Amino acid sequence: MSGLIDASLIVLVAVVVIARQFRTRRIDSERRWWLLPVILVVLTLREPDLLDAHHHMASALLLGAELLIGLATGAGWAWTTRIWAEPEGTVWSRSSSASVAVWAVGIGLRAGLFALGAAVGVHQDSSALLLGLAGTLLVRAGILAWRGQSLRPGAASSAAYGDGTAWSVGR
Repeated sequence: MSGLIDASLIVLVAVVVIARQFRTRRIDSERRWWLLPVILVVLTLREPDLLDAHHHMASALLLGAELLIGLATGAGWAWTTRIWAEPEGTVWSRSSSASVAVWAVGIGLRAGLFALGAAVGVHQDSSALLLGLAGTLLVRAGILAWRGQSLRPGAASSAAYGDGTAWSVGR
């Protein structure tokens, strides 16, 4: 993809995802919460210029740092999101003001990485940012699904085989 299309896609996905998370939303652990991050990873890995050909090591280190920042941002975002369950078992979530701080720190760290890469002469494509965003979304959705399952009624114990079955012993 061209740089303009990549940048537009990143901004669009980020705006849609962030805007949706500050509204009250139902957590559905059966939903395919991992699908959007997987699509973003596939789009990213199809790009030939993921690593700078002239600075392999520095480019790989920056990519790894971008991915770690993305994973940490996703975890921070998930743990600062409020979740609650209604009596019938429906689990809801809504990002908090602390989530805004997590996003601000994550964006600041990413900008710092970009500046560092530019300072050492590493060509950086938007693919690394897209991969970091995929990591953010994957970790956040996974943690929220896990947290949501712990709030559902009966989540602490599961029925064993035969529970509730009337047994008769014949002679």
